[in-house]
Amino acid sequence: MHILLIAGGWSGEREVALSGARQIEKGLQALGHTVTLFDPARDLRGLPAAAQGKDFAFINLHGSPGEDGLVQCLLERMGLPFQGSDSRSSLLALNKAVSKQIFEAAGLATPAWEFVPASHVAEWRPLLPFPLVVKPNTGGSSLGVGVIRSEEELEAYLLQPEIAGQDLLAETLIHGQELTCGVLEGETLPPILIRPKHGKFFDYESKYVAGASEEVCPAPISPELTATLQRMARIAHDALELSDYSRADFIVTDKDVPYILEVNTLPGMTATSLLPQEAQAVGLPFEQLLARLIGLGLRKKS
Repeated sequence: MHILLIAGGWSGEREVALSGARQIEKGLQALGHTVTLFDPARDLRGLPAAAQGKDFAFINLHGSPGEDGLVQCLLERMGLPFQGSDSRSSLLALNKAVSKQIFEAAGLATPAWEFVPASHVAEWRPLLPFPLVVKPNTGGSSLGVGVIRSEEELEAYLLQPEIAGQDLLAETLIHGQELTCGVLEGETLPPILIRPKHGKFFDYESKYVAGASEEVCPAPISPELTATLQRMARIAHDALELSDYSRADFIVTDKDVPYILEVNTLPGMTATSLLPQEAQAVGLPFEQLLARLIGLGLRKKS
């Protein structure tokens, strides 16, 4: 097949997306496909022309555009199949305040939260007690995430340039271990335990600097907790009406009480990213995972 690999974009996660695209391109070529790279940041209006003659689009975008459903909507209008969730579900999942409402309606525990529109940030004072986790409402890769313990720390956080003009989500800080669990074709994968080596939360540096965190797959947790995380990941996936694959992030207290944080509709896709590690643990190497996702996209949108 001739595959249009859509990567890059203009979010703060651009370089992460391009780095993953290089490994995806190699994997697709090894599977015998012809690959054309398209970067929406360089020529958004050129997407229809780039899609001409292509059999499939493989999306590797993080944040907006990509996880917000924009590119999916354009591809749907063109009739070009792609892997992952449709535009509607992508939009709902990326918006943290909306997805948390959906989690709560599905009976999933998630940290107490407040939504702060950008127009209200200047005068905002939290209703929730400190400490808080504050983050952009539609961001990813832990960009702009802050752990805030006082009014003074909050004022300093809100002055950061990367926060300007963004809607925010504030959550009660839950102390515990960070775990993540993938869903692939309706089946749940083994959870991964994440241990940032600097002792803080799983921030941007922990995710993308080599050696900054330890990722243990399968997670060394009880069978009962494993089953609970897998059940919650599947419920969240279904509640958001996602397709093909997703990855849910959790914080688990020292009493093994899990809270769901968010769901990623376009998980990182290098050979060492979290969901590919989980797939590898059940006997699905990176190239076979790519082939599975293409097959799911073709079947769903045929």
